[in-house]
Amino acid sequence: MPKKFYITTPIYYLNADVHIGHAYTTLAADIMARYKKAQGLDVYFLTGTDEHGANIEKSAAAAGVTPQEWTDKMAARCKELWRALDIKYDDFIRTTEPRHERVVQEIFEILLKKGDIYKGKYSGKYCLSCEAYFDDDELLPGDICPVHKRPVQQIEEETYFFKLSAYQEPLLKFYAANPDFLSPKFRAAEITTFVKGGLRDLSVTRTKVKWGVPVLSDPGHTIYVWFDALINYISAVGCGKKLGIKEFADYKINFDEVWPADIHLIGKEIFRFHAVIWPAVLMAAGIPLPAKCFAHGWWTVEGEKMSKTAGNIINPHDITAKYGVDPLRYFLFREVPFGGDGDFSMGSFKKRFNADLANDLGNLLSRTLNMAAKSVGVAPAEYNEPAAFLDKAAQAHREYCAFMDELAFDKALEAAWRLISDMNKYIDETKPWTLAKTEPARAKQILLELIFSLKKVAIWIAPFMPSVAVEMQSRLAPGPIGKYAPLFPRIEE
Repeated sequence: MPKKFYITTPIYYLNADVHIGHAYTTLAADIMARYKKAQGLDVYFLTGTDEHGANIEKSAAAAGVTPQEWTDKMAARCKELWRALDIKYDDFIRTTEPRHERVVQEIFEILLKKGDIYKGKYSGKYCLSCEAYFDDDELLPGDICPVHKRPVQQIEEETYFFKLSAYQEPLLKFYAANPDFLSPKFRAAEITTFVKGGLRDLSVTRTKVKWGVPVLSDPGHTIYVWFDALINYISAVGCGKKLGIKEFADYKINFDEVWPADIHLIGKEIFRFHAVIWPAVLMAAGIPLPAKCFAHGWWTVEGEKMSKTAGNIINPHDITAKYGVDPLRYFLFREVPFGGDGDFSMGSFKKRFNADLANDLGNLLSRTLNMAAKSVGVAPAEYNEPAAFLDKAAQAHREYCAFMDELAFDKALEAAWRLISDMNKYIDETKPWTLAKTEPARAKQILLELIFSLKKVAIWIAPFMPSVAVEMQSRLAPGPIGKYAPLFPRIEE
């Protein structure tokens, strides 16, 4: 039985349309899922939508529809964008689905009976956009939310608390014993420092928010959207069945075959929820913890933070309609190291398109096949002759795999493009078009080395540019070699 690999994205909050930032995380998960599937692993790739809370109520009211109508429409738009970006997820969970809501309620009741959740009163400074309380030292001067740069509100309400404070030492021990959990490593100190500073019990219900999962034993309370949302990672893969909830007895997935997750991919702004609250809830429930929580950086646009007010939200549809899906997928993961912050500019996109894709890869494929059509004629299924260049390709393959396993996508692509550059130099140095007249056997050997090295490149780029990889594999397939139109026509604007 193949080894399993379970990867998740965050579930995206549906108070507004998804954009390039959401697409970035989902594409990263898609790339990793495709890579692991190609290695023969039994991959489960989960994404979805977060559909409860005050901000959903607010967006729905502004649109003159019910929260359910609003989330139905927005979830459909999210799925449509993932289809357009050639994202092949295995499951799409919505937090308004019974398979999720019932598990949230059950986990809540388990922790309530155990004493890890208790009733009390809460007074604090609350950001409506974050749907989170903040301590004074976390706010900007003037009681401003550090994420949304808006004033927070002083709120008091009856609430249930989760005993997060009881998990301070267990969390620190877990981080120490599992150093890969907090990833990338340069973000780990932020979390450990926060936890060492002392954890406060967390308010996990609301009485003022009606659009949420009701507490089974106290329906006047709805469950805090973050407590609810995080549980999607287990509700989707059969936790309801595992907990013995009758309506899920025939659920298609056996929890223990998929959980724990191998990677939770998230944006850095929600790292604390995933690295502190989520593992503490799992510890309290007696459920194993995920192996890795990887927080990537933010994208700005032309140096500015994306915002609807600034009118600089990048809609991936606009770019893919004009330049294709695969070039955008390539650019996002070649341009900046995965994990750090990046800036999206159309100038940089066009420059990479012309330099990396049209000139380097596209031109290499065209010139190789054009020469091979004359000097090779028919491509064989295998090539087993000793060849120094194929040894170089084998070394590049080892580098590529090591980088992919580390989620160093930019470095994996760099390894591929180093070989592409070397192949272009190899053609310039050996001049197969000249050798074809004087040493035809040598010219044929060089071109076959290039064809079989390009086959490697097609495998490497497949997770990033799946359609381009299929086209390359078709052109490089065994049989008569043809001449083709350029793989990437240059952008001449």
